[in-house]
Amino acid sequence: MSESTFDFFARHPVFTVDEFAARLGSRHSRNHRSQESLLAHHVRSGRLRRLRRGLYAAVPFGIESESYQPDPFLVAGKLADDAVLAYHTALEFHGKAHSVHEEFMFLTHRAVRKARVGSGTYRSVPFQKALLRAGNELVGVVKADRLGVEVRVTGLERTMVDLLDRPDLGGGWEEVWRSLESVEYLDLDQTVKYTLLLENATTAAKVGFFLDQHRKPLMVEDRHLEPLREHLPERPCYLERSERRSGRLVKAWRLIVPTEILNRSWEEVA
Repeated sequence: MSESTFDFFARHPVFTVDEFAARLGSRHSRNHRSQESLLAHHVRSGRLRRLRRGLYAAVPFGIESESYQPDPFLVAGKLADDAVLAYHTALEFHGKAHSVHEEFMFLTHRAVRKARVGSGTYRSVPFQKALLRAGNELVGVVKADRLGVEVRVTGLERTMVDLLDRPDLGGGWEEVWRSLESVEYLDLDQTVKYTLLLENATTAAKVGFFLDQHRKPLMVEDRHLEPLREHLPERPCYLERSERRSGRLVKAWRLIVPTEILNRSWEEVA
């Protein structure tokens, strides 16, 4: 194995065929068959693990390729060329998830077949329609380093709003609530601005309710809540529309909130 290939594998713990062809800079990268043969050789030798068509992981020395578990954030970030780690996966990336999940989610413009690598499942989620209409898909997205590789992930502000908008992609309300309560700081102006970009009255109510419930730790002021109050639904709605569980009406936000969230019932069994 040439030194350049060594270097490439060291710098790209998870990589696509296109990256291999573009960056290797050898005669192999210019010839499709030579490239496939080279990759197949390293798969057979145990230096690479083929994760799915067009996607590979470099296996550290001394580890069996079949037992090697590549970094799940890098895998998710390479399953589409425009992938953005999001929802509960973004929470885990930022170290704010209450519990660890084995399903990893990423935003992308195109549908990507669900993949399973080791114990992890990888799921693509489309960008929100309101953002697509306005060309705002990347609002609140940041670039971050993961094992020397740049990945895109929703920042904490967007992650919080996205999870309140789609709690089903965050493991349910208790997981979402407990995870978000571990966030020490948010740019509240950015949070409110992003919320309104989604053009969803129920989401505006849910974000307003959460911020109102956490005024002191997040230093929430009335000026942060007023723009959200201006976009509330006309009639009371359920915190989780798909379940429509009974709860108590929070008039200020026109939300019917399950009593276990209002009473923080999980603290009773902690």
